[in-house]
Amino acid sequence: MIDSTRTIINWNDSPDIPFDRSINPYRGCEHGCIYCFARPSHTYLGFSAGLDFERRILIKPEAAKLLRAELSKKNYRCGVMAMGTNTDPYQPLEKQQQLTRQILTLLAEFKHPVSIVTKSAMVERDIDILAPMAEQGLAQVLVSVTTLSNQISRTLEPRAAAPQRRLQTIRRLHEAGIPVGVMVAPIIPVLTDTEMENILTAARDAGAETAGYVLLRLPLEVSPLFEEWLQHHYPLKAAHVMSIVRQSREGKTNQAEFHARMRGSGLFADMIRQRFRLTSKRLGLNQCNLEMNTDLFQVPGQAEQLNLF
Repeated sequence: MIDSTRTIINWNDSPDIPFDRSINPYRGCEHGCIYCFARPSHTYLGFSAGLDFERRILIKPEAAKLLRAELSKKNYRCGVMAMGTNTDPYQPLEKQQQLTRQILTLLAEFKHPVSIVTKSAMVERDIDILAPMAEQGLAQVLVSVTTLSNQISRTLEPRAAAPQRRLQTIRRLHEAGIPVGVMVAPIIPVLTDTEMENILTAARDAGAETAGYVLLRLPLEVSPLFEEWLQHHYPLKAAHVMSIVRQSREGKTNQAEFHARMRGSGLFADMIRQRFRLTSKRLGLNQCNLEMNTDLFQVPGQAEQLNLF
């Protein structure tokens, strides 16, 4: 299905995320992660947050063309472009459509920095673009790892890369000289929270230099979908999982407030925060902030045009 949007850059002023602009070449995501906070956005289009989100994918075939026009505007000011903030830019459909590759090719041409979040090994396809960008401080990749258990991952994230394959992707990106980190996201109480230290260790050993996490949040239609999944696959743990989710979200399954929406609140959330901080410190993660380079940005042909004057 075609998304005929006339703009491609999404702007935000949220104080709890490290970017103010992003690009999502797809709406909906084939990976089918049952916890995905982006599912409710599909209802705005008249589709369901369940199977429609996974099967009725909208593509933006004019993405690169629209991006060129927006980056070429006289009032555009360069900043890190985020990809993978809503749906995965490397979901299976990308193999055919190559919209993400087109966007990266354009960003490289403009010398525009980009930060990618993905749980797909397909990002390795674009090492030929990302590695030269990384040499100039223009690219970084964060690989999302929710669990190291294939059994959990198969039903939780049915069409995403297997956990060990994601660790292999971290290694290959690192070997290519591309700054790479791990996102332990989401951390699911009872089901995956005990794996956090092992995930961080495995990612560090594979080459990750930075790490982050997000505590499970279940907005709107996502909550009943996730609870149904829990009852089907982990009926003996379901009540315990949801009890701690609510304890960490002020009695609800989601918090919309800035900062709290990512980390939660209460005793369990505080324990996760401390464990993450101590483990990251012990492993040497997040020891330095990667500064993306915005000084090289140049509209192609602009310098040549100025030289004519």
